[in-house]
Amino acid sequence: MVNPDFDDDLAPAARMEMANRLFFRLYQCANMLHKTGSRAVEAEGLTTQQWAVLGALSRPQAADGMSVGDLARYLMVSRQNLSGLISRMERDGHLSMAPDGRDRRSRLVTMTETGRHVWLRLAQPKIRDYYERALTDFSTGDITHTLHYLLKLLENMKGLDAEGAAGEDARE
Repeated sequence: MVNPDFDDDLAPAARMEMANRLFFRLYQCANMLHKTGSRAVEAEGLTTQQWAVLGALSRPQAADGMSVGDLARYLMVSRQNLSGLISRMERDGHLSMAPDGRDRRSRLVTMTETGRHVWLRLAQPKIRDYYERALTDFSTGDITHTLHYLLKLLENMKGLDAEGAAGEDARE
């Protein structure tokens, strides 16, 4: 669906060129986030994916743990991609897995004391420094606007994902 607020004065070819540039820049940013973010926390034995898992589990809503499915949905990754990551983090002592008391078929992922120490004491200062350096020359308004537009884009992409999942279900 075309946004009625969008500047319709742009020719379709120019709009596509701008869209191509936008998505390519997002792709580059994601790759640089992985590369430079992992470098920022590598001394703690973390990657950006592990940073995201610890961040998700550090939220008050996750104090009692999260099921693997809920964690995958929250991070917007597949359960398959997440399971290997969780296994490595469990091996490293950052996470633990236990049966869910409400649903014995489900397993809850929780942060261990070691994981909490790594997250709060070791990684957080480096992550804050990383954010400050990555957002150099961004005003609070710039950050607010960027967040607004990324959330808007994410909602549209979630809609595309739901349509794709519905189409896959229909084909089965």
